[in-house]
Amino acid sequence: MRKLTIAFVGLVLTLGAAAQKNENLVNKDNPFFKEYKTPFQVPPFDEIKLEHFLPAIEAGITQQNTEIEDIIKVSEAPDFKNTILPFDNSGELLSKVSRVFSNLNGANTNPEMQKLAREISPKMTKHGDDLSLNPELFRKIKSVYERRTTLGLDADQLRVVEKIYNDFVRGGANLSAADQAKLRTLNEALSKLSLQFGENVLAETNKNFRLVVDNKKDLDGLPADVIEAAAIQADKDKMPGKWSFTLQKPSLLPFLQYAKNRDLREKLYRGYFMRGDNDNSSDNKENIKKIVKLRDEKGKLMGYPNFAAFVISENMAQTPENVDAFLQKLWTPALGRAKSELKEMQSIVVKEGGKFKLQSWDWWFYAEKLRKSKYNLDESEIKPYFSLQNVQKGIFYVANKLYGITFENRNDIPIYNPEVLPFEVKEANGSHLGVLYLDFHPRDGKRAGAWCTTYRSQKYRDGKKITPVVSMVMNFTRPVGNVPALLSFDEVSTMFHEFGHALHRLLQDQPYDRTAGDVPRDFVELPSQIMENWASEPEVLKVYARHYKTGEAIPDVLISKIEKSRQFNQGFETVELLAASILDMKYHAPASPVIADVRAFENESLAKEGLIPEILPRYRSPYFSHIFSGGYSAGYYVYIWAAVLDADAFNAFKESGDLFNPALAAKFRELLTKSGSDEGMIIYKKFRGKEPDIKSLLQRRGLE
Repeated sequence: MRKLTIAFVGLVLTLGAAAQKNENLVNKDNPFFKEYKTPFQVPPFDEIKLEHFLPAIEAGITQQNTEIEDIIKVSEAPDFKNTILPFDNSGELLSKVSRVFSNLNGANTNPEMQKLAREISPKMTKHGDDLSLNPELFRKIKSVYERRTTLGLDADQLRVVEKIYNDFVRGGANLSAADQAKLRTLNEALSKLSLQFGENVLAETNKNFRLVVDNKKDLDGLPADVIEAAAIQADKDKMPGKWSFTLQKPSLLPFLQYAKNRDLREKLYRGYFMRGDNDNSSDNKENIKKIVKLRDEKGKLMGYPNFAAFVISENMAQTPENVDAFLQKLWTPALGRAKSELKEMQSIVVKEGGKFKLQSWDWWFYAEKLRKSKYNLDESEIKPYFSLQNVQKGIFYVANKLYGITFENRNDIPIYNPEVLPFEVKEANGSHLGVLYLDFHPRDGKRAGAWCTTYRSQKYRDGKKITPVVSMVMNFTRPVGNVPALLSFDEVSTMFHEFGHALHRLLQDQPYDRTAGDVPRDFVELPSQIMENWASEPEVLKVYARHYKTGEAIPDVLISKIEKSRQFNQGFETVELLAASILDMKYHAPASPVIADVRAFENESLAKEGLIPEILPRYRSPYFSHIFSGGYSAGYYVYIWAAVLDADAFNAFKESGDLFNPALAAKFRELLTKSGSDEGMIIYKKFRGKEPDIKSLLQRRGLE
């Protein structure tokens, strides 16, 4: 089993002992109880119904409990074969069902599914705790761990033993009975709160706000495709003849970039940054207070001074102090650069006769003006070259050039939504490597943002490799009329980013579930972020950036403008990311955090760091899903930490003079394939031959 608990997107979904009788659990019509008869045994989405989940999860819990009892009953001395391996392989049915449920709950949910999640979540955390706090099982695991150097284990087996033992310790196995009971209470409460937080953000983003425009003059400055998309949205919102703008990025950002009506820019941006902070039924401030308090209690219960120390002890950074020192190295130059950018934009305001001080809702509008004046580059110039289909071809081209793999669209593979595109991924020799789903556009049942997940991870059973089923989920601009989806360059970078995660999952090849692809949280963004580098390289742009009407490759003059503007607005982009990272640490690193007022805490914390009011953190607290309903608590810093790794790693390709250097590509594939087989820095140094240099990142962002 991959982890001691089954982690859902925004929900820890594990099940309790209150199982029904077996005859009630097994239903011959439930597809989860049968071997999938689909291509590559992907989930049969067309057969799965909501009522199938709970019985299948309960059966999965019963099955895993039986598997654990079988391990405990073995009379021979515990060893790898009779204890570690069967534990690592346990819980297959539970994993099979929970992955489908969690992924659909994030990408294709509905009120009934959310209700089921709320019904399941409170009682289901118990199963994860039952596993990690099972004293008889832990005694056997501990026995193997203590004798691990005498059992003739190979390196992979040794690492699995150490990882599983550490999981039990971090799961509370060494705590007293009283403290274990307290841990159970904390885990259950945190599970409920995280689920509620995520549901609130979904409602605030997709349902609770619309900017409705009924005067066409108020659309001045907006590109025609943005206006048409807003008209389509208004029709969908049952307001024909008007224009409706949502808080999804494809609707929000173009309005902030181009709309001349400053009051409406403020209204829309305020709707965005006040999500979860409106004192309504979807308000998240009380949830934050409770989550922070409970996490602090958990950190201390586990023997650490705070929750951040508990989390980061497993990461490359090792301590919150190291994280803080790292963030400060970047904060000062980034903030200085952002202030210079602000000064340049304010001068444009003055030059145009504006009598106001630039505010946060003005940044995108005047940044676009500044980019045009400095580089003669308007994003509307380049978007026609970045149709969704072309960018998709671009990511496949890069993967093929680096690793020889190919992607074949397969209409016979079941999908969970009509918009999803399924692909079979093949090795250079034509052998099957995995399945990849691409899910591109926003919809009411999909949470905001972009992510990569798996319906099945790579694993081995009885010596046979079972290939992964991977899904990339995004919220990109939709096609409008006869015009295909034309992406901003930020969306292009996002697609390359998530594709990097997908490649990591597709290419991993490890013998044991626990260590397959398992890397420290501050390493996991390396495979994704390094892929972004290829997106903007002239050699690659010439291949995939083609005008959607003429098919002509992007001209050299536009490529030159893109290259020259690479460091544009990097002060802003770095500061907003760092501000969110610092805010995360402010919540989780203090010895005893007391949050009386979330809004005041956020403002005071960032004011102490000198954050200028014209820039908000990338995520304000009430919609900071990464840390309050995702897996990045005390870990949002990992994006910028991994940026150091990816800048340094990509430099290896640049220094070689070949973006697709076969030897380097083979070494980086080895990094992806064997990630989890050793510590993060050791894996990285095997590729690069040295530790990463922060100068690569500073130079790339123009912060030196």
